[in-house]
Amino acid sequence: MAFLRAETGDPELAEKIRMDYTSVPLDAPTRALLDYAVKVTREPWSCTRSDIQALRGLGLTDEQILDGVQVAALFNYSNRVAEALGVEVNEGYATLGIKSGVIEGS
Repeated sequence: MAFLRAETGDPELAEKIRMDYTSVPLDAPTRALLDYAVKVTREPWSCTRSDIQALRGLGLTDEQILDGVQVAALFNYSNRVAEALGVEVNEGYATLGIKSGVIEGS
């Protein structure tokens, strides 16, 4: 989450995106890339060239698509390794970018 808070510069928006990005008003290319990241996460075997063409059709460059896929894959990998080994999240990282009182529980 620290990455998302840093990227958006808005802890509340980052939390809303984390909880349910489909409920946040996002531009069409960003929404489509997030939808594709979900597909990469949940059913990577079903990803096709037509998915990439659709993202390009929304104006995303190949570099942006590659970045999105790599970020999703990296988070999937690191989360699975951490969960499999019982790794605890570093509290300093978990709260990075959160101002006291901005997000409930912080």
